[in-house]
Amino acid sequence: MKIVSLLAGATEIVCTLGLEERLVGISHECDHPPEVLDRPRISRPRFDPSELSSREIDRAVRDAVASGDSVYEIDAEELAKLSPHLVLSQAVCDVCAVPSEGAREVVEKAGLDCEVLSLDAHSLRDILDTVNQVGEATGVRERADACVGELRRRLHDVSRSVTGAIRPRVLALEWLDPIFVPGHWVPEMIDLAGGQCLAGTAKERSVEALPGELRELDPDILVVMPCGFGLAAARRDATEHADLLSDLAPRAIEEGRAFVVDASSYFNRSGPRVVEGVEILAGLLHPELVGLPLAGAAATWLPD
Repeated sequence: MKIVSLLAGATEIVCTLGLEERLVGISHECDHPPEVLDRPRISRPRFDPSELSSREIDRAVRDAVASGDSVYEIDAEELAKLSPHLVLSQAVCDVCAVPSEGAREVVEKAGLDCEVLSLDAHSLRDILDTVNQVGEATGVRERADACVGELRRRLHDVSRSVTGAIRPRVLALEWLDPIFVPGHWVPEMIDLAGGQCLAGTAKERSVEALPGELRELDPDILVVMPCGFGLAAARRDATEHADLLSDLAPRAIEEGRAFVVDASSYFNRSGPRVVEGVEILAGLLHPELVGLPLAGAAATWLPD
């Protein structure tokens, strides 16, 4: 079976299940694990976000959506050459990755005889279920069951480690200009890690928020996790918006409890490493119980 993944989290699932050799194509955003990054890239964004500010990226995305275009395009010619049996995509967010509808259109136009499997996760449970979906579709269900069992055990261990601890009030921000507060699985992650999520609703979409709506929350902890940003990019973005963050969480910053994280790897992505994201959060919220996360995953942030 030949697999093409149009979703970074799906690529990680495929590799976690030991199916690297079946993976013949990946998306533009796939960056883990290193051993599959030589595969052909089947998708690309319609604009280059690398030199754009948060506001400019947001505007480019909104313009694309308003015009009826996808934020991404699929290389139909390359996909046809690969002739996959299974294409992995998603229908959760048209902004975050290639949507399943677009993938199906390209597959149909190319006359490919393959399945398009949409991995639509809105919660931690859903993410674990997608591991089983991929296992079922690729004939390694027992391997998937074992993987999910191990991920559940790790989540249970984190929850048990912070049981009974005072739960700090956490403001997490998924975008800074404009401000977005997290939805989907991130509020669950904060809860499992022993915190209280002050803004954002589990299993719902991330939503835009005005500074005035957040200013009075006075969080104990601030976590900056811009969608799609690694640690260095998150740090730069936080520094560019230092006045805003200082206004929203002055006490957390003063007490050294403001953090930037590798959001792309551990928080935004619907793949197995989201469990490591919960472990990272627990280390930030309760270092005396869990231990601080490894360098490269998260860092304390202070205004320059």
